[in-house]
Amino acid sequence: MRLPLRARLGRALTAAGLIAALLIPAAAPATAQTSNVLRVGTTQDLDSMNPFQTALVVGFEVFTLNYDLLLNFGPDLEPVPGFAESWSQSDDGLTWTFKMRDGLLWSDGQPATAEDARWTFQFVLDGLASEDGFIGLGYIDPYAANAGITKVESPDATTLVVTTDRPNDQVLKMYIPVLPKHIWETVDLAGVTDFTNDPTVVGSGPYQAVEWQTGQFIRFQKNPNYWKDAGAADEVIIQIFSSSDTMVQALRTGQLDYARGVNADQFDALKTEADIATVAGTANGWTEFGFNTYGSGTGKTIEGGGPSTTALQDPAFRDALGYAIDKELLVERVLGGYGEVGTTNVAPFQVKWHTPPATPRTFDLELAKTKLDAAGYALDSAGKRLDKDGKILNLRLYMPDSEQTYPDTAQFIQDWFAELGIGITTQVFDSGTLTDLMLPPEAGGDANKADYDMFIWGWGGDVDPNSLLEIFTCGQIGSSSDSNYCNPAYDELFTQQNAATSESQRKSLIDQMQAIFYADAPYHILFYDAQLDAYRTDRFAGWQNQPTANGVPLFGYGSLDYTLLTLASAASPEPSVGPSASAGSSAAPATPAPSAGGDGGSNASDSTPLLLAVVAAVVLVAGGLVLARRRSAAGDDE
Repeated sequence: MRLPLRARLGRALTAAGLIAALLIPAAAPATAQTSNVLRVGTTQDLDSMNPFQTALVVGFEVFTLNYDLLLNFGPDLEPVPGFAESWSQSDDGLTWTFKMRDGLLWSDGQPATAEDARWTFQFVLDGLASEDGFIGLGYIDPYAANAGITKVESPDATTLVVTTDRPNDQVLKMYIPVLPKHIWETVDLAGVTDFTNDPTVVGSGPYQAVEWQTGQFIRFQKNPNYWKDAGAADEVIIQIFSSSDTMVQALRTGQLDYARGVNADQFDALKTEADIATVAGTANGWTEFGFNTYGSGTGKTIEGGGPSTTALQDPAFRDALGYAIDKELLVERVLGGYGEVGTTNVAPFQVKWHTPPATPRTFDLELAKTKLDAAGYALDSAGKRLDKDGKILNLRLYMPDSEQTYPDTAQFIQDWFAELGIGITTQVFDSGTLTDLMLPPEAGGDANKADYDMFIWGWGGDVDPNSLLEIFTCGQIGSSSDSNYCNPAYDELFTQQNAATSESQRKSLIDQMQAIFYADAPYHILFYDAQLDAYRTDRFAGWQNQPTANGVPLFGYGSLDYTLLTLASAASPEPSVGPSASAGSSAAPATPAPSAGGDGGSNASDSTPLLLAVVAAVVLVAGGLVLARRRSAAGDDE
């Protein structure tokens, strides 16, 4: 799942255990000493280089570096030139005409034309019309469906004509990468899931992936044929870290330029560091506590899989559990205050569309118990809660390993639910394994059993609320739905809001959708967690938040911010070597430094500062330091 996107306070680590973990840091590849290399850190590993097969935030970041969108997103999320340089809409609102640049080239030197864009969108339309109804994991094609695209044509090399079934502007907000036909035309719909798209990737984006080591790094080189200045970096390395601890150490020592998703304590400590800026972006997504509702309303079951109890299919049961989650405490203790209490499936980031529930659930364990009793979930003589079949409720709670906030949150929920007589067993998986484990039979394949009860994960949204609203439509079961929720009334409203002819009409319909979602509670949105990022200002300048008022510089929308980077006046081609690399520079950032209130082969010079920092950490732990690790960045999650 895409995450935009965590012990209670911490746990003691033995010195030996910490040494074993930290002496194997995520290492960046060696690079030419004359190159200007932008090093970007994240704790979320890439799941696929194929845009149709990625479900994670880092995957979307990767493919928008490799490929242009038809239109990119500007500083405040407005449409700006991408693969197309201009666009217009017909008087009846049903036809969009996009003009490409003369002489546009793919990174391998082949001509990039409107036919490539036509082929890409037709491929997506063919996927929508297929028996499955989607391509790959199903994250790309909904953009075309929601825009109502019925036909795409390329009458000449620089013109793409897109016909829609209704007037709308969704066609300007699509996260569909324009693919090179001469590379992809041998890939059919059935073969998409097997196409790995290994580097070197051919694309029209500012940077092209040339090397990928799973769990370690993705290395990009500047596209020599990019249609505008790609930015100051000759190379971009997205480096994967096993924890935010090592990532932050790399940032401090100058071995990293950007750290995505530091925890609250680290964020506060970095605010006072020389040559480091911190930024807390407003969440366009959430972290959720979700339920496997498979079979709800349909009576369908999965032999050898599915939820362990029919209680999870009951909205009254899910509603009662919502009163046993203290969201305010989670924001304070798990997020360090950097976030908002969650309510509906439209985040407050979507100012025009977010409508809080009229009567939000509040933390009240006694009320939760009363509601469970009233709904028919009684206690046995030993104080254990029973489902309606008389079975003791011991529920499985799964989560990915990408964010420390997930197990931190789970511990609180486990304790609260124990007060209700409900047992919870938690288990952590890597994101890819968890995604596969949660797939139902509708995804295809005998192995897909949707064999889980509950989960903690997260989603990140797009410029338009559609992508997050659509997760809960019946048609997404087997695709992007992880709750297997289905309510025909919700589906009908989704269709109606997509066809709305005015913003006020659309808002009224989306308000109703949020109300149904909140009442049915396939998720309890725990919090809208802020995106806590930090970056160095002594090597690169021109950092710009997207959106400018409340965003972050990278992992936003499209590739724009990479192209805005310049070299800081005091920057050298490679970072200084030594543990003092993060101190002593007087270079000022090109823009005001924002601050929030409220692995592969590496040469010796690359690894020395981080190794020294690790040794220092080990010495401290050996002396009895207890680490507080609240939030590991980045996932999701996506």
